[in-house]
Amino acid sequence: MSETLETIQDYYKRLSHLHANDGTILDVELGKSHFNISPRKYCDFKTPYNRRDFYKISLILGKGWFKYGPHELYIDRPALFLPALNIPYSWVCDTNEQEGYFCLFNQEFFTGSQTFEPFKKTSLFKEWSKPIVFLDAEQLNLITTFFDNMFRLNNSGYPLRCSAIKSNLAAILHLALEWRVEDVAPQDQSGSLRMYRLFDELLHKQFPLDSPAYPLALHTAADFARQLNVHVNHLNASVKSVTNLTTTQIIKRKIFEEAKNLLIYTDWNVAEIGYTLGFEEPAHFNNFFKKNAGTSPLKFRQKNK
Repeated sequence: MSETLETIQDYYKRLSHLHANDGTILDVELGKSHFNISPRKYCDFKTPYNRRDFYKISLILGKGWFKYGPHELYIDRPALFLPALNIPYSWVCDTNEQEGYFCLFNQEFFTGSQTFEPFKKTSLFKEWSKPIVFLDAEQLNLITTFFDNMFRLNNSGYPLRCSAIKSNLAAILHLALEWRVEDVAPQDQSGSLRMYRLFDELLHKQFPLDSPAYPLALHTAADFARQLNVHVNHLNASVKSVTNLTTTQIIKRKIFEEAKNLLIYTDWNVAEIGYTLGFEEPAHFNNFFKKNAGTSPLKFRQKNK
C-alpha cells in the first residue's frame, strides 16, 4: 500500500465539500498556529492511507477499521485515537452510524504553547505508543465534556477561546495518559524504531533550558551519536527510516521551537538565547532564526511578548 505525506492544506482541500456545513477554514497560513474541531457525523467514507504533518485526535463512536502502519485495528466500542505523525493510517467505516468528534492542530499550535510542554516527554503521539485508548461509559462521559467545550469555544467569539481550548485539550491528553497510552512491546519494535526512541528521549531530556549558565550540550547529529555510542550514519539511517526526516532537521526544529519559547517567556537577551542554544556567534543565531521564522529574533519578541 503506497503512502504520501498529507499536509493540513491537503486535508482541507480533500474535504472542501464539507465547508458549507461545518465552517472549516481552508486557508491555513504556513507557520501560523491552527486548531479546528468537527463532529464525526460526516465520517462515512474511507480516508487515504497517508502520513500527516498535523496532529489529529478522534473521539470515535462507531465501528470501523484502522490500518495503522503494518497493523489493522478494529474499533467496536468508544475509543480515543491519538496517532503519531510519522505513521501512515487510514480509516474505513463498518457502519454508517458514526458519532463523536475529531480535532486537528498543527505543530505550531502544539509546540508554541507551554500548556503542552509536559506531554513532549511522554509516549503521546510517539511512534512506539499504541494509538488507541478504549473508553468505558464513565470515561466517555467525562471526555465528551471536554470535546463539547472545545467545539463550543471554537465557534464562539470569546476573546480567550484559544487559551480555553488549549486547557480543554490538555485535560484530554492528561486523561489519555491516566487511562494508559500503552507502548508497543520492545520485541515488536524494529531496530530503527528503538534507536529513534533513544534519540528522541535524549533530545527532549535537554529541554526546556533553564539558564544561560547551562547551554545546550547536544546540538548536532554527531553529538547524539557519540552519546548513544553509535556511528552517526547508523543514527541518521534509523531516524530517517522512522520519520522521513534527517536527524539534523529534527534537532533544528526542536532548537527553533525552544528559541521561540525563550524569546516569549524569558527576559534573556538575544545573544544569551543564541549562546544557550549552541550558537557561538549572535549573527549565526540571527540567521538561523530568520531563515525559519521569516523575521529576526528581536522583531519576533516584540510581536509576541
